[in-house]
Formats: sequence, structure tokens, C-alpha cells
Amino acid sequence: MSETKSYKWFHDYLSPVEGHMHGIETIVFSKQTKYQHIEILDSKSYGRCLVLDGKMQSSEADEFIYHEALVHPAMLTHPDPKNVFIVGGGEGATLREILRYPGVEHVLMVDIDQEVVESCQRYLPKWHQGAFEDRRTELRYLDARKYLEETNEVYDIIIIDISEPVEEGPAYLLYTKEFYSLVMERLGSDGMISLQAGTTSASNLLNFSAVYQTLKAVFPLVSPYQACIPSFGLPWGFALASKHFDPQSLDCKEIDKRIFQRINGSLRYYDGEIHVGQFLLPKHVRLQMKTQEQIIEDNHPLFTYN
Repeated sequence: MSETKSYKWFHDYLSPVEGHMHGIETIVFSKQTKYQHIEILDSKSYGRCLVLDGKMQSSEADEFIYHEALVHPAMLTHPDPKNVFIVGGGEGATLREILRYPGVEHVLMVDIDQEVVESCQRYLPKWHQGAFEDRRTELRYLDARKYLEETNEVYDIIIIDISEPVEEGPAYLLYTKEFYSLVMERLGSDGMISLQAGTTSASNLLNFSAVYQTLKAVFPLVSPYQACIPSFGLPWGFALASKHFDPQSLDCKEIDKRIFQRINGSLRYYDGEIHVGQFLLPKHVRLQMKTQEQIIEDNHPLFTYN
């Protein structure tokens, strides 16, 4: 960080030649864990922020966009989700959104980095809002892939809320065909997964398009979509993959009806209009997805810039 005026500046590098600068008022917490470097910062524009390995993960001002976009397309498309598994999700905000559904009976959250989760519990209470204390929550500090390999448990929905596939980071083997095949095996007959899939920036579509093609190699239905998350500095991509149900078959009225019937409290970002519009990807993004040939595999991983 370099000092300018009264601020320190956090440089969130999006590629070797592009970045987003955030004026920082306070470094609240900083530590190298066994798996990654965590920083919790108070920024001038976006409030408190979580940064892992030098990359912005979420901010107080707009985390609701990311977490509502990640959780609700799958939760509203599935006919009756009761048993949900979260891969990662350290802030507890993904857990918070799932627990809005009274019909959910059990949520298992597995995160490999206990220090990150405990730091978020302490310093990011606006994110989790007590979700870790909900009686339906089960929290384990494990390698999620190893857990799924060893369990026979079946889930209605699996939500993968992990950092980008940084080389030597904890997440890159959770983006591969082998991992998605394992996830497929742990889903019930109506099961589906939701995940963040990297930026949909015109200059850096490789991760998004490769994740899409990798999911297509495993799941019969794959629905990519995007959301604008200002603190990221770039448009961001997501994907929903399903055994049977197509989220694009649901219109605005049906989504708004399901929100009213199924969710406690009000959403700040997600509604029927957003649901329909988010799947309408720009032509250049669709073309890149169509022409992308790379399938991400254990022995041929994909790494984003670090």
C-alpha cells in the first residue's frame, strides 16, 4: 500500500495490467493463516471489506448483491430445498441467505480455514447476522472435497462460495471436472449447484467460459449468469447447474411469488426482474463461452492472476 493524502490505498489487481484502487481508512485485521492471507479493511467507499490473498471478496456496501445472486436462483428454482451444503462461505453471508427459508432443515457449511471463519465471525457481524448460531447450522473445518469423497450424505443444493483459483491457494481443485462430478454424485435426484465463476469482463473471460464448459461436461443443464458488484471493479459471473430444473423457465411473476411464499424478510437485490434479466448475457460473452474448448481438470487446472 502507498500513502496518498490521509488514506492508504489497497490495490486490487484484476490482471497484470488492470486494477481497482480502494482508499483505506483502517486496517482492522491482517494475518497469514495456514492457507491464505486474510485482511479486513475499512474502506472509504465501500465500508468494511474482506480481502483474501490480495483479492477483494466482499464489502459492507454491496455484499448483499453477491450473496443474493449466488444463493437465490438455486433456492428458488428447486421445488423444495431442505438439506443444503455450503463449500466455503467464510463470512457467513451465504449461510444467512439460505437460512431465510423456513423450509430448510439443515445447512452444513464446510470451510478449510478456521481462522478466516473465526475472524469473520468477530469482525463481520453485519454479514452473518447470527447465522452461525441458528439451530439448523452445522459448521465444520475440513477440506470440502475430501469430505464429499468420504460421505454418503445427499443434498438438495450445494453452493460453492470460494475464492478464485489462485495457484498454491486452497480453492483451485474445487473448479475441476473431477470435483464437479463428485458434487453431482452427492446431489439428490432434483439437486443443483450454484457457484461464482469469475469475471465476465471483456478482457478476461477465460475463467468464466472454462468453468461453463467444465460444468457442461458433467451436468445436463447449465445456466450461466452475471451481476454487477461495484466493489469488484468488474462484472461478475455465476453459474447454476442442475439435474432437471431450468431457472430460465421461471418468469418474473413466478419468482416474485416464490420469494413471497418461501423467504423470511425482504431481499435488497433479487426479484423476478433480476432473475430473468441476469441470464441474458451479452453477445461477446456468449460467443466466448461457445468457442471455449478448455475443460478444467485436476491435472490441467486453471489459475487466475495473483
